Amino acid sequence: MHNKTIEKLENEIKQIKKQIQAMGDMRPGSLTQQTFKRGDYTRPYWQISYTLNKKSKTEYVREESVKVLQREIAEYQNFKKLTAEWVELAIKLSKEKIKMKNESNST
Repeated sequence: MHNKTIEKLENEIKQIKKQIQAMGDMRPGSLTQQTFKRGDYTRPYWQISYTLNKKSKTEYVREESVKVLQREIAEYQNFKKLTAEWVELAIKLSKEKIKMKNESNST
Protein backbone atom coordinates (compact mmCIF):
# COMPACT_ATOMS: atom_id res chain seq x y z
CA MET A 1 0.00 0.00 0.00
CA HIS A 2 3.07 2.29 -0.09
CA ASN A 3 3.91 4.32 -3.12
CA LYS A 4 7.17 6.08 -3.97
CA THR A 5 5.94 9.51 -2.89
CA ILE A 6 4.95 8.25 0.56
CA GLU A 7 8.28 6.47 1.00
CA LYS A 8 10.18 9.59 -0.07
CA LEU A 9 8.26 11.80 2.36
CA GLU A 10 8.70 9.31 5.22
CA ASN A 11 12.46 9.16 4.56
CA GLU A 12 12.74 12.94 4.52
CA ILE A 13 10.91 13.11 7.87
CA LYS A 14 13.25 10.46 9.31
CA GLN A 15 16.26 12.52 8.25
CA ILE A 16 14.84 15.62 9.95
CA LYS A 17 14.17 13.64 13.13
CA LYS A 18 17.79 12.43 13.14
CA GLN A 19 19.07 15.97 12.74
CA ILE A 20 16.87 17.20 15.60
CA GLN A 21 17.95 14.32 17.82
CA ALA A 22 21.62 15.22 17.26
CA MET A 23 21.15 18.88 18.20
CA GLY A 24 22.96 20.47 21.09
CA ASP A 25 21.99 23.15 23.57
CA MET A 26 19.71 25.86 22.28
CA ARG A 27 17.77 28.87 23.37
CA PRO A 28 15.56 31.43 21.68
CA GLY A 29 16.33 35.08 21.48
CA SER A 30 18.34 37.80 19.91
CA LEU A 31 21.67 38.95 21.24
CA THR A 32 22.52 42.62 20.88
CA GLN A 33 25.29 44.88 21.99
CA GLN A 34 24.12 48.09 23.63
CA THR A 35 25.98 51.14 24.86
CA PHE A 36 25.74 52.52 28.39
CA LYS A 37 26.20 56.30 28.45
CA ARG A 38 26.54 58.60 31.43
CA GLY A 39 28.06 61.98 30.75
CA ASP A 40 31.34 61.41 28.89
CA TYR A 41 31.53 57.81 30.07
CA THR A 42 30.41 55.12 27.60
CA ARG A 43 30.66 51.36 27.93
CA PRO A 44 29.37 48.58 25.68
CA TYR A 45 27.36 45.71 27.14
CA TRP A 46 25.42 42.71 25.81
CA GLN A 47 21.85 41.64 26.36
CA ILE A 48 19.63 38.80 25.17
CA SER A 49 15.93 39.32 24.55
CA TYR A 50 13.43 36.52 24.07
CA THR A 51 9.79 35.56 24.58
CA LEU A 52 8.80 32.55 26.65
CA ASN A 53 5.22 31.61 27.53
CA LYS A 54 3.99 34.85 25.96
CA LYS A 55 6.24 36.93 28.23
CA SER A 56 9.11 39.03 26.93
CA LYS A 57 12.35 38.88 28.86
CA THR A 58 15.64 40.71 28.59
CA GLU A 59 18.78 39.64 30.43
CA TYR A 60 22.24 41.12 30.69
CA VAL A 61 25.01 38.92 29.32
CA ARG A 62 28.65 38.77 30.35
CA GLU A 63 31.19 39.17 27.56
CA GLU A 64 32.57 35.66 28.18
CA SER A 65 29.10 34.14 27.55
CA VAL A 66 28.49 35.79 24.16
CA LYS A 67 30.01 33.04 21.97
CA VAL A 68 28.08 30.29 23.77
CA LEU A 69 24.82 32.18 23.43
CA GLN A 70 25.46 32.87 19.74
CA ARG A 71 25.84 29.10 19.17
CA GLU A 72 22.73 28.30 21.21
CA ILE A 73 20.65 30.90 19.35
CA ALA A 74 21.88 29.57 15.99
CA GLU A 75 20.96 26.04 17.08
CA TYR A 76 17.47 27.21 18.04
CA GLN A 77 17.05 28.90 14.64
CA ASN A 78 18.05 25.65 12.96
CA PHE A 79 15.58 23.76 15.17
CA LYS A 80 12.77 26.11 14.10
CA LYS A 81 13.71 25.64 10.43
CA LEU A 82 13.76 21.86 10.75
CA THR A 83 10.44 21.68 12.59
CA ALA A 84 8.81 23.90 9.95
CA GLU A 85 10.11 21.54 7.24
CA TRP A 86 8.84 18.55 9.24
CA VAL A 87 5.34 20.03 9.51
CA GLU A 88 5.29 20.83 5.80
CA LEU A 89 6.33 17.26 4.94
CA ALA A 90 3.83 15.81 7.43
CA ILE A 91 1.00 17.70 5.72
CA LYS A 92 2.10 16.43 2.31
CA LEU A 93 2.35 12.90 3.70
CA SER A 94 -1.13 13.08 5.20
CA LYS A 95 -2.60 14.33 1.93
CA GLU A 96 -0.82 11.59 -0.02
CA LYS A 97 -2.08 8.86 2.34
CA ILE A 98 -5.65 10.18 2.14
CA LYS A 99 -5.41 10.35 -1.64
CA MET A 100 -4.09 6.79 -1.79
CA LYS A 101 -6.83 5.51 0.54
CA ASN A 102 -9.54 7.24 -1.52
CA GLU A 103 -8.16 5.75 -4.71
CA SER A 104 -8.10 2.24 -3.23
CA ASN A 105 -11.69 2.63 -1.93
CA SER A 106 -12.98 3.76 -5.32
CA THR A 107 -11.77 0.59 -7.06
